Amino acid sequence: MMKILVLCDDIWHPAEVIERGMACLKKTEYGKEYEFDYVMDARDILTPELLREYPVVVNAKGNNLTSGNDALWMGDGISEVGPEELRAYVEAGGGLLSLHSGNSFRAATCPGYTQLVGNSFVKHPARCEVRLLITQRNPITEGVEDFSVRDEHYELDHLTDDRDEFMISESDAGGRQTAGYTRQIGQGRICVLTPGHILSVFENPQYQRLICNAVEWCAGRR
Repeated sequence: MMKILVLCDDIWHPAEVIERGMACLKKTEYGKEYEFDYVMDARDILTPELLREYPVVVNAKGNNLTSGNDALWMGDGISEVGPEELRAYVEAGGGLLSLHSGNSFRAATCPGYTQLVGNSFVKHPARCEVRLLITQRNPITEGVEDFSVRDEHYELDHLTDDRDEFMISESDAGGRQTAGYTRQIGQGRICVLTPGHILSVFENPQYQRLICNAVEWCAGRR
């Protein structure tokens, strides 16, 4: 059984979506062996010591304390874990999966985190049909075919030059965007996936397989 720490709950992304979404992974081969621990109030609960208890951290949380409190949780002097502590966790061999709202940070307000994950949020159109297209075969895309979901279509910039991109997204409203990539920092691994605003995205079998593959890769098991 692999224990995975999931950070979730912000103003635009309530925890219930992520909790139910992660539960969908139990339908998959790998997901049956996962145990998820959830932290919503990352400012007052998360510590470097807690991070080290998990081989993989899933950040599905933007920079708000909770869905009912728009105060920031990540920043200098705000919390015990910020960009420097997350970077240290990854460099020491930890895996970080930045999932949907984990990619909603902006370089202007949280440069340390955007530099770590390798992107900065720009905008998204209203929910629309988004086509996810696999551009590279690797351990994360193994067994995954192109698929479509109704979702927020994220546009990112400040994309890191060392990213290994494996998936793009397309929509009539949002054009073509980067939707999935990996990078390695020190002994650890980072994977970025932009889909996942509503529960039906997690209910898609292709996305379930993609997330499980990403978790396994981040943990160094693929």
